[in-house]
Amino acid sequence: MRKAKTTAFSGCLIWLILISVISSCILPVFFLIGSLSSFSDFAIKTTGGWLCPEGTAPESYSYATTSRDQRGFERPSTAYELHCIDASGNVVKNDPVLYAFIWIGISAAIGLIVTAVLALVLSVPGGMLVTRLLEKLKSTKSKADLPE
Repeated sequence: MRKAKTTAFSGCLIWLILISVISSCILPVFFLIGSLSSFSDFAIKTTGGWLCPEGTAPESYSYATTSRDQRGFERPSTAYELHCIDASGNVVKNDPVLYAFIWIGISAAIGLIVTAVLALVLSVPGGMLVTRLLEKLKSTKSKADLPE
């Protein structure tokens, strides 16, 4: 019974450490993927299905604009928006930001799921390894304590 408690405790401790390490690598990648793909047609159609009123179709709209660089100078850039178009072709709703936040959130949630699965898969063998190492240390210590 004590071996099972040690394995469970070491497995949980390793799982927490692995979540921290793996998420520090995986989550930025999924945030980047979400940011770079937020203006794709798939992202627009997916988030537009939730944000657009019933009877409208989501469309991507882009236009030329400017943004400021690190030194404060204006540079040309492209902005993307979600437009909800009704049957007659009129824009019913215009969303410049929320669709991208939702899409990046979906990507981050996928990253969290991947992180949790990887940490769980790797923590079981890690917990068993720590338990074996602790048992070896105990057995060598008990052998050293025996009088000759």
